[in-house]
Amino acid sequence: MRRICVYAGSSPGSDPAFADAAAALGAEIAARGLGLVYGGSNVGLMGVVADAATAAGGTVIGVLPSVLQDKEIAHRGIADLRIVDNMHERKLAMIELSDGFVTLPGGSGTLEELFEVFTWQQIGLHRKPVGLLDVNGFWQPLVALIDHIVDSRLLRREHADRLLVDADAASLLDRFESFDPPVIDKWMDRASGPTSA
Repeated sequence: MRRICVYAGSSPGSDPAFADAAAALGAEIAARGLGLVYGGSNVGLMGVVADAATAAGGTVIGVLPSVLQDKEIAHRGIADLRIVDNMHERKLAMIELSDGFVTLPGGSGTLEELFEVFTWQQIGLHRKPVGLLDVNGFWQPLVALIDHIVDSRLLRREHADRLLVDADAASLLDRFESFDPPVIDKWMDRASGPTSA
C-alpha cells in the first residue's frame, strides 16, 4: 500500500474522541510512510486528519470540487490540493489515488463515500480494503444494520465481513496490510433466473 483514503465528517461532531481518533489516524498513516488522500477541506474531522498527517511529516493529497473551494473551506496548508469540477470527479479521483479506505465518523456524505467503495469491492471493481474506525462505538448501529441486511438475504455474509471494523487505527491498518479477499459472486439465488412480468 502507498496511500490511504480517509472519509470523515466536515463537522467535528459531539464527541471529542472523534477528533482525537482523526488525529491519531493521520499520525499513524504518516508514521507508516503512507500517504493520506482525503476530501481537501480544512474543517471538521477532515481538517483534523490532514493536519495530523502533515504535522507528522506525511504526504497529503486533498481532492476538492470547485463548488466547495468557492465556499472557502479549501485546506491551504497542504502541499497537494487538487481542484476538480464536481463531486463525482472528486470521489473517482480519491478511489483511483488510494490503496485502502478508512471511514471516520461522519454524516451523509461520508456514508455515501463508504458505500460506494464497499459496493465497488463487492462487484469486483477493486480489491482494496475498506474499514470503519469505530470510535466509541459510533459505527455499531451501522454494523447492526448490515447484519440485518445479511439476515434478510440481501447481502452475502462473506461480503459483509470484508468491511473491516476496528476501534484502533494501528490495528485497522495492520489488517489492511494482510487483506486478500476471495473472489465471490455478489448475486444470490440466481438459479431460477430472472422473473418475467
